[in-house]
Amino acid sequence: MNQRASIAVVGSGYVGLVAAACFAEMGHRVICVDNDETKVRMLREGGIPIHEDYLPELLSRNGQNLVEFTTDLRGATHSSDAIFIAVGTPQSEAGSADLSYVDAVASEIARSINSYKVIVEKSTVPVYTNEWIRRVMERNGVPRNLFDVTSNPEFLREGTAVADFLHPDRIVIGAATERAADLLKNIYRPLTSGEYYRGATAVPGPRSQADPPPILLTSTKAAEVIKHASNAFLATKISFINAVANICESVGADVEEVARGMGMDTRIGPKFLRAGIGYGGSCFPKDVAAFRHVAELAGVEFSLLHEVEKINAEQRSRFFQKVRSALWTFRDKKVAVLGLAFKGGTDDIRESPALDIVSMLLHEGCKVSAYDPAAEQRTKELIPPGAQMQYVDDPYAAALDADALLILNDWAEFADLDLERLHSALRFPIIIDGRNLYDPATMNQKGFSYLSVGRPVSSQLADLATTSRLPRQPERHHGIALRDQPFGSA
Repeated sequence: MNQRASIAVVGSGYVGLVAAACFAEMGHRVICVDNDETKVRMLREGGIPIHEDYLPELLSRNGQNLVEFTTDLRGATHSSDAIFIAVGTPQSEAGSADLSYVDAVASEIARSINSYKVIVEKSTVPVYTNEWIRRVMERNGVPRNLFDVTSNPEFLREGTAVADFLHPDRIVIGAATERAADLLKNIYRPLTSGEYYRGATAVPGPRSQADPPPILLTSTKAAEVIKHASNAFLATKISFINAVANICESVGADVEEVARGMGMDTRIGPKFLRAGIGYGGSCFPKDVAAFRHVAELAGVEFSLLHEVEKINAEQRSRFFQKVRSALWTFRDKKVAVLGLAFKGGTDDIRESPALDIVSMLLHEGCKVSAYDPAAEQRTKELIPPGAQMQYVDDPYAAALDADALLILNDWAEFADLDLERLHSALRFPIIIDGRNLYDPATMNQKGFSYLSVGRPVSSQLADLATTSRLPRQPERHHGIALRDQPFGSA
């Protein structure tokens, strides 16, 4: 029999808000805390500050009875059995994770405890953070029998975070005591028992009553390492296939065929073998850097992660060279851009490869006409509209009279464009596809000059492609520095 728990989630960003909505969907009573009064007011009024599939439905369905929003961390602590810390852990200048928000929340929890609580690390944090939170509690005079500190890392993909939360590959619980582990197991029992999947309104996904997600019980240190190691490995996979794509371009092979052959090996698998312009977002860049920093502190030479970062940065420059090869000169050229977020399905522009490329184009004197289904407003805050930067409402408006069109993320609608309409809109039918959404042969038949990543090019662009592989002059980096959001933004 599942028992309803009282849960506080501190932070209403991508992780915290999804966790709060999903815990409520599972039947628990949730208090979501954020120190941003404007955001809390928006959430209370039914607004959604981030773009995530199913999130509006879950908050609408459960918001009246099971989830509330507040700035009162003390009150939330008093009312909860478990307190999930889901605040931002941005990258510091040294490359480590900045844990100041975690420290501030832990200190406030310590000053507010009045009975036994389980404090749960939900933010991505380096190993030993659990011990530091415990020290903060003890230094603030909290008796050891009034709390446990556990680790329950998230493995969510932005854009599909709700489905990932409710249909996880695994649920990792790092706990030092049976009491704390039992509370977390009870919280997740609607999933692990299969009960949630029997409901008529259950969010669809791969899990079912017959195949519920497993729980992995570990030490707190192992749970902390699992999260960083998982993200670092996935980033490594992306950089590896991008390096392979560059070899394919040089020898005339198709990286899509290579990736398919690699992915059929069950030891490797097909996921994260999509060549493109590199990874971005709020997780992979900072988590790879933070894990490398942890290795350095432990005296471990983990130079592989440095190469992963290097390949990822170079991939954006290589793509920009493709654009240069197709246009020859940039000044006063109009370039259509599809995609501003770091990937499709989200409005998150943090560390977006697309914005790095847009900033390079603007620096070179291009006029950019951009479209993204969700990230326009966030991008406008960083790059205001003006003479050089224009935001439009659909892909065809972006393409109108453009000298070339760039595909920079993988929204589903970008892979299903009306090619005849697109051809008519463009001044020159040049498409440079950073996400390999189209078949080169089909694009050639439709009359496009088409460049992609790691695949043979059409004959009319063969000379240009050869030029793009020539050694490049060193370039200054003109990317935009995107700062992580503060308290409540994980």
